[in-house]
Amino acid sequence: MFSADDLSAIWLTLKLATLTTVLLLLLATPLAWWLARTGSRWRAPVGAVVALPLVLPPTVLGFYLLVAFGPQGWGGQATQALGLGLLPFTFTGLLLGSIVYSLPFAVQPLQHAFEGVGRRPMEAAATLGARPLDAFFTVALPLARGGFVTAAVLSFAHTVGEFGVVLMIGGNIPRQTRVVSTQIYGHVEALEYAQAHWLSGAMVLFSFVVLLALAATNRRTARVLG
Repeated sequence: MFSADDLSAIWLTLKLATLTTVLLLLLATPLAWWLARTGSRWRAPVGAVVALPLVLPPTVLGFYLLVAFGPQGWGGQATQALGLGLLPFTFTGLLLGSIVYSLPFAVQPLQHAFEGVGRRPMEAAATLGARPLDAFFTVALPLARGGFVTAAVLSFAHTVGEFGVVLMIGGNIPRQTRVVSTQIYGHVEALEYAQAHWLSGAMVLFSFVVLLALAATNRRTARVLG
């Protein structure tokens, strides 16, 4: 069934996906709120940058992250100056790549949820004396909870399924940066098809459960809004 290396890759994948999801929700919430509410001319360019991972080949994104945070890149020089060392081929680098690659899967559901809230609830809260920050936490966030569930599920699932980005910036180091997708790749390269079948089958089952969960969330949200 699953070898010790397989279990290590599964654990590392779950750890990576959990941390990526938590950090993405913290980062994406203010960004999505700004995109949903602003009339700035920068809205379209910023939205396009956020959506880039949807259309860029993962290897291209991973390559530029590798260059940027390598020894000669601006990011690499900054992390070295701060005493953090180089990020490529470390778990931290893997986490960075995952956050960048999964960013639109967190921002876009939240942006749509905030747009669905509209301005009237916030204006009503303001007339009752609520400050903007208080209204955001007590009105906007509860009304957008369906978007948060969708963003969390998609971010987690997308991170679990990453391959190109994690291979470019994280490599395939056992017990450090080897996740399920690269473990499957290693099994196939070694002609270990039985082990690849077990892990691939688990991924198929996981993806199916994710889609069911999203469908249930969407139905529940539609009933609440209806």
